Amino acid sequence: MSNYSIKDLEQLSGIKAHTLRIWEQRYNLLNPKRTETNIRYYDDGDLKLILNVAFLNENGFKISKIVAMSREEIRTVVLDMAEASMAQHDMIHGLTFCMIDMDEEGFERFLSTSIQKLGFEQTMFDVIYPFMAKIGILWQTGAITPAQEHFISNLVRQKLIVAIDCVNWSHGGKKFLLFLPEGELHEISLLFSSYLIKVNGHRVIYLGQSTPFGDLLSVYRLHQPDYLLTVLTSQPANDEAQAYLDSLSKQFPEAQILTSGYQVIDKGLTIPSNVRLMKDFGDFKEILGEISPVMQEK
Repeated sequence: MSNYSIKDLEQLSGIKAHTLRIWEQRYNLLNPKRTETNIRYYDDGDLKLILNVAFLNENGFKISKIVAMSREEIRTVVLDMAEASMAQHDMIHGLTFCMIDMDEEGFERFLSTSIQKLGFEQTMFDVIYPFMAKIGILWQTGAITPAQEHFISNLVRQKLIVAIDCVNWSHGGKKFLLFLPEGELHEISLLFSSYLIKVNGHRVIYLGQSTPFGDLLSVYRLHQPDYLLTVLTSQPANDEAQAYLDSLSKQFPEAQILTSGYQVIDKGLTIPSNVRLMKDFGDFKEILGEISPVMQEK
């Protein structure tokens, strides 16, 4: 069981700490515990309750009506409303609740509903990717545990692998070599890039997580890809990102290198001529749109 400060509840729910304190005093909404040193904290049950209260409040329920409901009634109403909703923030709320509860069945239900309504690609753009960005921040600030982050990441990873396997490659288009630097394990963006590349009729050579530079060189010499694509989320470290991009540019001068991620976006780096930064998947779709009309050349 995790412990949360009132600031953690604010970050996760979007409700200001001041408002939470008022609701706590006026409606006895929460009953914080105290450590041996008398520091207030909240548990998983408190977090789930506040997430659901925030959802209902955003959807027009007055706090006086919400506090009159039992916790089970609140949970049932929230899950039914979130599953039926097309709103992005409602879907993200439902997935956040499933993450906190480590509810695989609920996660599958929410995701399947979204895919049925929006399609797989749009679900990734409008729901999963914003959700993953949110939990990445929450994980870094300690508001959620590594176990919760890994739980959801692995479920999303499984969905992506299945979706990629269902795409038929037409034996045309450009060659893309996809990899992550050594020590980099955040694979979701790379997998979604692989899906988009295949959907657009191109070929993917997928090396995945933590690729040694020597292995990258060997595969490049063997396949001579048109594009290299990598995502630098946590590796290489801030002071090493420039050198890494420079090395990629020098070692693969004939390839167009596409890169994104926290370590390179808005960092004031000097971008080599054959390296192209992508701030988000919208940028990547534009690149694919640029090359798709001539994708049968190679």
